[in-house]
Amino acid sequence: MADRTAFLDVTGAEKSFGAATVLGGVDLGVAGGEFVSLLGPSGCGKTTLLRIVAGLLAADRGRVRLDGEDITGRPPHRRDVGVVFQNYALFPHLTVAENVAFGLKARRRPAGEIGATVKRFLDLVHLADFADRSVRALSGGQQQRVAVARALAVRPKLLLLDEPFSALDRKLRETMQIELRRLLRELGTTSVFVTHDQDEALTMSDRIAVMNRGAIEQLDTPETIYRRPQTAFVLEFVGLSVRLSGKVVAATAGKIEVDTALGRLRAGGNFAPGAAVMLAVRPERIKAGVVGENSVTAALRDAVFQGAKIQLHFEANDRDQLMVETADIPSGIPAPGTMLALGWAVADTLVYAAP
Repeated sequence: MADRTAFLDVTGAEKSFGAATVLGGVDLGVAGGEFVSLLGPSGCGKTTLLRIVAGLLAADRGRVRLDGEDITGRPPHRRDVGVVFQNYALFPHLTVAENVAFGLKARRRPAGEIGATVKRFLDLVHLADFADRSVRALSGGQQQRVAVARALAVRPKLLLLDEPFSALDRKLRETMQIELRRLLRELGTTSVFVTHDQDEALTMSDRIAVMNRGAIEQLDTPETIYRRPQTAFVLEFVGLSVRLSGKVVAATAGKIEVDTALGRLRAGGNFAPGAAVMLAVRPERIKAGVVGENSVTAALRDAVFQGAKIQLHFEANDRDQLMVETADIPSGIPAPGTMLALGWAVADTLVYAAP
């Protein structure tokens, strides 16, 4: 069940289109002032969930409560929810200031209040000098900031963002992520953000809801999502991982030993002997040329230089993936075919039932 004390409380949201179930009874609780990202692949239901919260789509079943009020049956304009769309949805015939003022005028705010509010939010998004310019003359990043300012100017109880950075280039996208995070925290705005970009979710979120096939597989802090993924799907969708398949050969007091193609390894877990499992570890937790609590020896297949880090990819069977990510190799990058010891801690070893 969702948290009944949550500022945004979605309970049992279901939605189907014909025979296809898009949401299968989703619960989501978001605290006041929190930034939660809905992260997942295309078709997982994240945008459908966002549109249900916004009132742009009716759920087949389920309830949506905001600030203690049931808004399930309310139309979008009576939900006190701001939305920033993927394509920004700005009014091309209006200036930057007129776009930001649009929602305030629709709410019949006094002219003096409208002028002061528009100025404040254009200052916040660093567009005060563009107030009288046509939005058609702006860059993509500037248009995105206008869309955010317009949504925030009416001070909604909840801000919804549907992949607003997807059309921006990488450097601008990263800059906008930091700026938006700063702005929303400064204003204390409760926000739900849809993205398929794991780095974006990790950068911006207080918590991340990883979605798969119409369900939330894990809702947690970015650090926990990355370091302790609860399911194999979350492991593979968020970040890179080493994956080694094997069979449990011993199990005692929450510890298991697993035979893999590269040798016997240990992990914390509760699987019975004979169970087929997948061991996993984040590649930056592995040390090349070092024997650890868990160790294997493998042949280097390829090395990829990525500026601040180097990825070493090793030979493994078809079901496995073995790599190391490191900031430095004191002795230099070894040649392909070099046999290296790889070591890591038992505590860094994750275990899942075999896919």
